[in-house]
Amino acid sequence: MFGYRNNSNMTKTASEPEIKLETAPFDPRFPNQNQTRHCWSSYVDFYRCQRIRGVDYEPCQYFKKVFTAMCPREWVEKWDDQREQGTFAGKL
Repeated sequence: MFGYRNNSNMTKTASEPEIKLETAPFDPRFPNQNQTRHCWSSYVDFYRCQRIRGVDYEPCQYFKKVFTAMCPREWVEKWDDQREQGTFAGKL
C-alpha cells in the first residue's frame, strides 16, 4: 500500500560508507525566510576565500557546503558560466 517497502531484509554492508546529511546552519546575518542573499553571499565568499587563501584551504569548503545546500543548481551553473566568461557581477 502506498508504495512503501519493507526494508527489514536490507542490511548495510561494511563497504558502504555512512552518509551524514546536513543543511546550512543558521546565520544571524540572514534571519528571514528568503535566503537568496545568503545563497549569493556564500557563493561569493567561497570563491573569494579560494582566491585569497588558495584552492586547498579547507575552511573555504564551509561556504561551498552552504551554497550547494541553499542555491538552486541553475543559479550556480549560471554564475559559474559568468565567472568563466569574466562577466560575473560579484566582487571576487
